[in-house]
Amino acid sequence: MTTHILLIAHAPLAEALKACAMHVFPECAQEVFAVDVEPHATPEHTRGVIDAVMDQHPSATWLVLTDVLGATPSNVAQHLIDPERVQMIAGVNLPMLLRTVCYRQEPLPQLVQRALSGGAQGVLQVTQPLHPH
Repeated sequence: MTTHILLIAHAPLAEALKACAMHVFPECAQEVFAVDVEPHATPEHTRGVIDAVMDQHPSATWLVLTDVLGATPSNVAQHLIDPERVQMIAGVNLPMLLRTVCYRQEPLPQLVQRALSGGAQGVLQVTQPLHPH
């Protein structure tokens, strides 16, 4: 079973990350969803939007990726956690998302580990120019 991926982030980050993932993996469009949280959206409104997305796939397992722990997107997402069906990771970046999409067929616990390692391995200091002067 394929895990659905839900991006929840401050606007316009969720949709932008989804667009990047669809550029690389266009076949995943039915399994990756984005909810942009607008600046003045209430947590209740955001939860309603998220519920509407998730209710379309009631038997799916979900990996929820949010941008900043402690901000509205992650605070709302934390209420969704269900160890068997819904897991959450805060601090999403593009390498994490691409790794997640690539391995979305794996069981949820393994997918969480793939996402975490992809996110961490994608953050590197580059000390040498690509083309020396």
